[in-house]
Amino acid sequence: MAPSDIDQLIDDLIAREGGFVDHPADRGGATRWGVTEAVARAQGFAGDMRFLPRSDAVAIYRDVYWTVPALDKVAKLAPYLAAELFDSGVNMGTATAAGFLQRALNALNRNGRDYADILVDRQIGPATLAALAAFLRKRGAGGEGVLRKAIEALQGAHYVRLAETRPSQEAFLYGWLANRIG
Repeated sequence: MAPSDIDQLIDDLIAREGGFVDHPADRGGATRWGVTEAVARAQGFAGDMRFLPRSDAVAIYRDVYWTVPALDKVAKLAPYLAAELFDSGVNMGTATAAGFLQRALNALNRNGRDYADILVDRQIGPATLAALAAFLRKRGAGGEGVLRKAIEALQGAHYVRLAETRPSQEAFLYGWLANRIG
């Protein structure tokens, strides 16, 4: 399996997320297949979340979390990175995942010597893709792994900060760190 095979990434995600969940401390509320009620409603699902069809979840993941945030374009350059950003985007929001990528690229450009800083606008567009390509050219085969580590570090810090500032989220911290980092 290619790490950016979106069908396999979605299958793995759905297997990890499971069926219907409505944990009282989860700010996302009711979910099915890992899709929150708010996202399902925004995509046109009007039924009871307990019955969100798996096929709807697959379509939501493909469109909202892969194509719209341009991870299909990232995957052409860095497939393992795209897989990481997909998982992060589902768990934290696509804008947060894109912002992590932009921040990491800026921090790794050696003060602009390798490529110019990019705006952290939390959207993966031409400038972000160009910076990613320049980073990978400069850093070679190991660059993608280092960039993934930087993004996971930002993600881990985000989870700890959430637990510190919203005590109800401590219920999820162990699972987030165990299943989403490293």
